[in-house]
Amino acid sequence: MRRFMPFFVFIGMIIVSYQAFENPFTNDYIASIKSVSAPVSTDQDELYQEIKTKAEDYAKPAQDAQVHKVWKKMPGLNGVRVNVEESYKKMRKQGEYNEDLLVFEQIPPEVSLEDLPAEPIYRGHPDKEMVALNINVSWGEDYIPTILNILKKQNVKATFFIEGKWANKHEDLVKMIDEQGHDIGNHAYNHPDMNNISAEKSREQIEKTNKILESITGDQPTWFAPPSGSFNKGVIKVADELGMETILWTVDTVDWKKPAPSVMIKRVMEKVHNGAFVLMHPTSTVAEGLNDLILKMKEKEYKIVTVTTLLDEERDSFKTQKQTNK
Repeated sequence: MRRFMPFFVFIGMIIVSYQAFENPFTNDYIASIKSVSAPVSTDQDELYQEIKTKAEDYAKPAQDAQVHKVWKKMPGLNGVRVNVEESYKKMRKQGEYNEDLLVFEQIPPEVSLEDLPAEPIYRGHPDKEMVALNINVSWGEDYIPTILNILKKQNVKATFFIEGKWANKHEDLVKMIDEQGHDIGNHAYNHPDMNNISAEKSREQIEKTNKILESITGDQPTWFAPPSGSFNKGVIKVADELGMETILWTVDTVDWKKPAPSVMIKRVMEKVHNGAFVLMHPTSTVAEGLNDLILKMKEKEYKIVTVTTLLDEERDSFKTQKQTNK
């Protein structure tokens, strides 16, 4: 009898185990655990596959910065793709596809402005529906408060390229420009023709102005605008060695000739384009016509930004722009 005892114990264990599995409470518990913990296979999920398929319509490749044969240095532009996993997480709550819940991410280009050789920059990327107002300052202090008030009223930031000698005499205006959040660039020290001075003199002009502006604002400029747009390769090289980009323009207000504000506005609006640098000065024409010029640019759906923003690689708005639209 004793030698059959292990056999009976084994049979008893099987019966107990079977009853446990047959217990309706046990079965319900196990079923509930399975229903909670079992992951949904995204490979078989229709919503996930729909997002994955439609994501291809929004994909845009990154565009490298380049040296253009006409426009010289041109910034790159980030690529765009749909983050399928994050989009799925947001839509899964609703259980259906919703374009407004797509999650996008930007992909930087492989080549940026800083990777390119020393060349001037005339414009931003043509796919950016933005323009920059570049205000060269070596005189016109009487008009600057009015211009600043207009920019503030219109919630617009501009880029002021300031001459060092002028900045020394008008620290209060430089501080006012800086405190209102505008970009401040370098416009040489005393407005020389930089095409006709040595590289050593060019360096002196730029460095001296950088020190003055930094002493007033606390920041060293990274943008340089040669007076009258006059430069040579040596000037560009010096600015590059100082960690600065040389900025020119594609649209000129010709405000220094004191045209009627309506004439200035017409000239600009006929030539303005995506990525434009619009050159102006603190003149009576600009003081009188700037507000209307800004309004007309906004009517054309241009976003008015600083040089810094126009030259970065970020896309401004891309959420619902399918590849076929751009």
